[in-house]
Amino acid sequence: MLNIETRKEPDMSSLERIALFIDGANLYASAKALGFDIDYKRLLKEFQTKGRLIRAFYYTALVDDQEYSSVRPLVDWLDYNGYSVVTKPTKEFVDSTGRRKVKGNMDIELAVNALDMAPHLDLMVLFSGDGDFRSLVESIQRKGVRVAVVSTISTQPPMVADELRRQADEFIDLAHLIQRIGRDPGDRPQRPMDHRRSQSFAPIQQPVEEVRE
Repeated sequence: MLNIETRKEPDMSSLERIALFIDGANLYASAKALGFDIDYKRLLKEFQTKGRLIRAFYYTALVDDQEYSSVRPLVDWLDYNGYSVVTKPTKEFVDSTGRRKVKGNMDIELAVNALDMAPHLDLMVLFSGDGDFRSLVESIQRKGVRVAVVSTISTQPPMVADELRRQADEFIDLAHLIQRIGRDPGDRPQRPMDHRRSQSFAPIQQPVEEVRE
């Protein structure tokens, strides 16, 4: 008589429902301040082990009137590799000193998505240190969802606003994730014909930096 061992599949309904909300420019600045590059493939896998990852949003502004945008290769790779990428065109303006600046603020888009997703989540993971998100975090918590903020206090000055850190249910210092989501300095991506599908890890690019009026 054959002894057939059956493996019981994990009950997906019992796993914590998680969504990631990544403020691209803010996360880039925090990682740069800590001296490492994010490996977005490893980042996704890291949080897939924490529960049932419902969605991973990545927010960045794009400069539409340029022939080549430095962030476009990253956006394309993320779009093909498990992330929901949210973009919008930047706005150019002249400041009080007469200098031309580019504005690319994605706060509203992130907040709308977070509020829409809240009924389907147990945990929201916000990758940003922007204090403007404190009210959003409080609103999400009132809906019964726990909020973890990922940024860093290991730099001078800290990259996370104190009011945001205090409001969060959990604060995760990005410095403590370097070994798990950082790119190996020895890794150098090949450039295949279609980098969006075949590249094994995301290209390193700088998102448009936010400038607030």
